[in-house]
Amino acid sequence: MWLTQRAVDSGFDSVLFTDIRNADEVKDCIRYIHAESPQDKGVHGAGSRRINGYGAGIMNAEQWVQAMRDIVVVLMIEKEEAMDNLDEILAIDRVDMLQFGPADYSISVGKPGAMRDEGVQKKHREMIEKALKAGKHPRVEAPTVDAIKDYWAMGVRHYCIGWDRTMIAQWARGTSEAWQKFLSDNLK
Repeated sequence: MWLTQRAVDSGFDSVLFTDIRNADEVKDCIRYIHAESPQDKGVHGAGSRRINGYGAGIMNAEQWVQAMRDIVVVLMIEKEEAMDNLDEILAIDRVDMLQFGPADYSISVGKPGAMRDEGVQKKHREMIEKALKAGKHPRVEAPTVDAIKDYWAMGVRHYCIGWDRTMIAQWARGTSEAWQKFLSDNLK
């Protein structure tokens, strides 16, 4: 709870919750973000933090409460139990987006590492279809344009198109190779 609140207070406008298994856990996650008000039923108290100008009056209390309501709640559906409870999870109003986690899901069903297993991928598609039907936004990891084509046809419009650590490593390798070539060509 503490880390979630500090992330939001530092300016995050979305939070990805992992390892959830049922609707009660999702409701707890949402409570961590939302203001401790009768309307919001959260546990997040205002404080002197970045989001409200460290108490300097940049954001008034009403604006802060609304900002907490506007946080995008993303759930990683990565456990068999979460898939079993997906309809109840999707019925929660303040859930905005879902992403399937095939690595953890494959472990939870006794098939470690079988992320591309037909049964695991079937559950991935099922999660997407149910999310779309419930008016929630599914998000898919798609490292290449070709990887999104089937998901695009299903109606998915939110993608992770790369990871910072991968992009930095690729850049570093490419830059290193370019420097090595330049130096070896020019320091003869």
